[in-house]
Amino acid sequence: MATYAVGDVQGCLEPLKCLLDRVNFDPSQDKLWLVGDLVNRGPQSLETLRFLYAMRDSVITVLGNHDLHLLAIANHAARIKKKDTLREILNAPDCADLLFWLRQQPLMHHDAQRNISMVHAGIPPQWSIQEALSHAAEMQPVLRDDRLFVEYLDGMYGDFPKVWSAELQGVERLRVITNYFTRMRFCTADGMLDLNHKEGINTAPLGFAPWFSHPQRRTKNDTILFGHWAALEGRCPAPNTIALDTGCVWGGQMTLYNIDTQHFERCSCAPGAE
Repeated sequence: MATYAVGDVQGCLEPLKCLLDRVNFDPSQDKLWLVGDLVNRGPQSLETLRFLYAMRDSVITVLGNHDLHLLAIANHAARIKKKDTLREILNAPDCADLLFWLRQQPLMHHDAQRNISMVHAGIPPQWSIQEALSHAAEMQPVLRDDRLFVEYLDGMYGDFPKVWSAELQGVERLRVITNYFTRMRFCTADGMLDLNHKEGINTAPLGFAPWFSHPQRRTKNDTILFGHWAALEGRCPAPNTIALDTGCVWGGQMTLYNIDTQHFERCSCAPGAE
């Protein structure tokens, strides 16, 4: 039995299949972890969801910002953007089943035995692993309750509040939790977010740094798998912090990581390429 983690798929199903074939992935024995952003921008978002749903008992995934965006436009089609490749999902006969499955997924997965956590974007420096798990868990009943879910989606988009406070309540509290887990790249040591800069680690605005680079980060002794930040090209200088988004949908590669052997496999996003 092997456990693999893969970077942002974003509807690029063929490179994912290429990687799984290369390691002889067996869904009856092996496990596949995904760092979120299963869909959008790539050519096969619907087929990707169907592929993962069909072997859902072997899949552990967290939600990324594009996955949440899909859920939001399913609730309100006017939210769809010009570059989105999601309409095929919304028109599919199995759309309800696929989206219901997506709504059951968390913002954070933690394997206590391995001391490994997986998120889409990151964990802010002021949170411990247990605090992050607690805040991620706040989202579960919201995603699964129809009334709370609609209220959340109506207020999900936005860059404020920029920093966490325990006194936050309602949609503002949920929005900053969501932004940490699914959109964060740069922040201050106390977790104030900059959500405008999206390039490499040397492009941080004054006073900000990559979330994983703060010396006082409370998770620096914990192993964290994350995606979201294609500009890193899979290179993260912080110990125990593994970047898996290598920009497949942008013409780069898709990365698969054997969690136990720490071996990487990569496959080009070009169909059939090695």
